[in-house]
Amino acid sequence: MAHFAELDDNNVVLRVIVVDTKDNSTADGVEKESIGQAFCERLFGGRWLQTSYNNNIRKRYAGIGYTYDAALDAFITPKPYPSWSLDPATADWEAPVPMPNDGKRYYWDEETKSWVLAPA
Repeated sequence: MAHFAELDDNNVVLRVIVVDTKDNSTADGVEKESIGQAFCERLFGGRWLQTSYNNNIRKRYAGIGYTYDAALDAFITPKPYPSWSLDPATADWEAPVPMPNDGKRYYWDEETKSWVLAPA
């Protein structure tokens, strides 16, 4: 089984589907993304990229609303806050201030651009 994400013209994921191995493989049983892409395009049209449920390719499993960044070859989650920036090494969003690492629960306050201790 393989998973494929359909992208719109802005590289935003529209849906993710499962493709049977036989529809994603050569006659010798070797899985190839290009075969799965062609299969999806024949069935549904659109543009498709493989994604990995185990995060083996493209940094993470694609989700509806994620964006594909071709330069990073990664699916990027929606930006959680305007002040956060993307770490190109991990393709994760990072707060401008690191969250305290003291074992307590915090939430991000965009207005003050700081971590606030969550109520107990």
